[in-house]
Amino acid sequence: MPYKSILLRSLRRAQSALTLAVIGLVLAGMAGAQTGGQQPPPAAGGPQGDIGPIAVPKKKTEEKPPDRPAPRVKNPEGLEDFSLRVNVPLVNVDVGVLTKEGQFIPGLKKENFRVLEDGVPQQITAVTPTEAPITAVLLVEFANTNYNFIYDMLNGAYSFTGSLKPEDWVAVMTYDMRTTILQDFTQDKRAIYGALNLLRIPGFSETNLFDALYETLDRVDGIEGRKYVVLISSGRDTFSRITYDKILNKVKETQNVTIYTVSTGQALRMYYEDRMGAIARLDYLQADNQMRTFATMTGGRFFAPRFEAEMPEIFREIAQTIRNQYLISYRPTNTAQDGKFRKLKVELVGPDGGPLTVVNEKGKKLKYQVIAKEGYRAKHTVE
Repeated sequence: MPYKSILLRSLRRAQSALTLAVIGLVLAGMAGAQTGGQQPPPAAGGPQGDIGPIAVPKKKTEEKPPDRPAPRVKNPEGLEDFSLRVNVPLVNVDVGVLTKEGQFIPGLKKENFRVLEDGVPQQITAVTPTEAPITAVLLVEFANTNYNFIYDMLNGAYSFTGSLKPEDWVAVMTYDMRTTILQDFTQDKRAIYGALNLLRIPGFSETNLFDALYETLDRVDGIEGRKYVVLISSGRDTFSRITYDKILNKVKETQNVTIYTVSTGQALRMYYEDRMGAIARLDYLQADNQMRTFATMTGGRFFAPRFEAEMPEIFREIAQTIRNQYLISYRPTNTAQDGKFRKLKVELVGPDGGPLTVVNEKGKKLKYQVIAKEGYRAKHTVE
């Protein structure tokens, strides 16, 4: 019967499917035995147990707590918040230490110096020997007064030019009633000699020294580094617009400038000393005093040569003093930025705190002088 045949076929198919299922279970059991009976860990992670995987929750990443601001100290009521900043500038002082004959004394250390500012000892941070090219203005008086003054001036100017080195920068300025730039800054000696050769026929008899020096300082004020003014003049001033007090203030305010002054006409003054009246003698004494003041205020020197042969030696000494110095640096204890003038004094001290004794190679004591500027003007708050 056809229904019987269909039933038999269905039973055979069911039997075959059951057989395949049993075989699959047997194969799965064999595979589990080879792997130790362990199953892959669940997504939660953790080892396997008898009843299945033991779930171990994953640790959460701990978040770093935010930084707490530092507690703020409140000001008393009625007092506003403010900040304070003190900027103590570094003071640099060029110091020359020379023997009586004008020779530079080398080998000094920081402990050999003492700096007093307004009488208060300062803590020196560094002392450095320096030997560097110079930047200088040769300012000379060229007026129709007396040929002896002009002769001394030219003798001194040529001597100064002869002491220059190829790396030095020098400008030449002259003055009578007004100031004239003969030669701008140059390293060419021939250009300087050429400018001096033009000084043969003077024009006016007025000698406006204060105006000329003020203009010179004004011009070099914008030049960086240490500058020098070599002033060769009689020191007399006739009709300057600038007063003596104003030029002194200008000298104090101009930074990093040292003035060396050489007085002219000393031999002529000695010759006519008995014939000069009291007013004329007083006039020249005042002129020397002015020249000396310009020099000492800035750490320079004043020279009053009486003989022609002294000029070359004077300018060799000036050149040696300018090139060989000690640069002393310190931060002042007075931090006030009030624009006031601070007086300076530099001394040499020995190990015992007393004056330093300097001897030559033969063990003989040497007399020496310490050359430094008299002071400086402190910066003002608005600068």
